[in-house]
Amino acid sequence: MTLTHDRPLVLLSFGHACVDVYQGAVAALVPYFVAERAYGYAAASGVVLAASLLSSLVQPLFGALTDRWALSWLLPLSTLTAGAGVALGGVTDSYSLTLTAVAVSGVGIAAYHPEAARAARAAARGSHTAMGWFSLGGNVGFALAPPLVWAVVGGGGLGASWLLALPAMAGAALCGVAVHAAGTARAAGGRTAVAGTDDWASFLRLTGAVVCRSVVFVGLSTFVALYVRERVGGGVAAGMAALFVLYLGGAVGTVAGGRLADRYGRLKVVRRSYVLTVLAVAGVVLAPGPAVYLFVALTSAGLYVPFSLHITLGQDYLPRRVGTASGVTLGLAVSVGGLAAPALGALADASSLRTALLPLVALPAVGRLLLCGLREPAPPPAPHALGSRTARDADAR
Repeated sequence: MTLTHDRPLVLLSFGHACVDVYQGAVAALVPYFVAERAYGYAAASGVVLAASLLSSLVQPLFGALTDRWALSWLLPLSTLTAGAGVALGGVTDSYSLTLTAVAVSGVGIAAYHPEAARAARAAARGSHTAMGWFSLGGNVGFALAPPLVWAVVGGGGLGASWLLALPAMAGAALCGVAVHAAGTARAAGGRTAVAGTDDWASFLRLTGAVVCRSVVFVGLSTFVALYVRERVGGGVAAGMAALFVLYLGGAVGTVAGGRLADRYGRLKVVRRSYVLTVLAVAGVVLAPGPAVYLFVALTSAGLYVPFSLHITLGQDYLPRRVGTASGVTLGLAVSVGGLAAPALGALADASSLRTALLPLVALPAVGRLLLCGLREPAPPPAPHALGSRTARDADAR
């Protein structure tokens, strides 16, 4: 890549980290809601649902909008919205206001991802490894959420949550610079035509598999900290360590996924990752004592290796609707897992956390079955510039 293409991708990756801190922060706040506000498992998982529900509903809308118009101004605005929602959700004492605030944060996250993924795809020029670096930014944000929340809320209580807005301010500045850098590359580029045919059948099967992955990821994100505390003893730090391990795997798994895909093919890597996830989640639920941390790490690898590959596969299955594909694979299919969180919480209240987590073992197997028979899409020619509406669409493909 040339410097003009590298710079927007690097900036977008760092901005992605600042945004996805807030996806991870909601789950990281759950133990503090339980401790300080005496929320039950169902009530605590309701906070995760609030962050996911509205985001899931509006995500396809933002994807469709970015297919029609250039909305680069959404990147800094949505970053600020995501941060403000989480910060307010921790400060307010009202359960209903907390739900409203984290729902607003979810809208900010939903608005960010389709446009950011489209811009990153253009800057990556079709490279799976380069898209892996963009996805890495978001996964690093996830990984930083537990220690960030622990440092802020663990020391100052939920009343100090307003400090969690600081990454959003940094992210908004980075996104603003990225938009300017992309504009510089756009001015130097040419125009290309939209190419490719949308394969909705394959895209919907891929989406079903990603939804299965999402339910596992959000379910573990919500309850693994509480579950590990039960299994190994210790305080909040023991649970936060498990959540950190779950998120930290994204830093290695996402980049590894891109490199493995360049060598072996995307679908082969994705399918094997789902098989690994079945075995790893079973270990999390059933393994005794501190061994649970090892299986949390393996689960993280199984969940994150295919992460960026889902995005590029979806974009190649829908080459004429890259914004929609990005909104679904990067946004909707990630946040929709939160819709299952209250059911898991209610089951945990009625029985135990281990019983509630058992269904998560089967879901990656269902996802693997959905991937059977899918064929590798032929990616269209790599773009060389960002331009007007026509050039912009072609670049995203």
